[in-house]
Amino acid sequence: MSNLETLKKGYQLFAEGKIDEVLAMWDKDMVWKECTGFPFVEGDGTYVGHKAIAEGVFSNLPRYYDNFKIEIDDFVEGKEKIVMVGYYSGVWKASGKPFKANATHTWTFKDGKPASFFQAVDTAEIMKN
Repeated sequence: MSNLETLKKGYQLFAEGKIDEVLAMWDKDMVWKECTGFPFVEGDGTYVGHKAIAEGVFSNLPRYYDNFKIEIDDFVEGKEKIVMVGYYSGVWKASGKPFKANATHTWTFKDGKPASFFQAVDTAEIMKN
């Protein structure tokens, strides 16, 4: 499976709520850089390893958002790096307002597995009152 196919499969599994299967696809020492500005981000937004990412990021999504989705517009593929261009949509629970915010993800692969992730997203749009 190519890096791009692996990534597409991971996004599909995420959309289906199969988080354990997503994590199993990644390098065990995955480094995740969440966008600062999210309400649940601690410190500089860096989480290392499956457990830290599951607890620090994925478990918080349903606490803060209803109907959170990632919509993909495009992928930009390099050798060991792939960028996803798209947006997040859902409802910000604090205000009850729906949002659609631009988002990009930069993935770096090592030995055929995602090994690092960097997110850039319009957090002001997500958390508008």
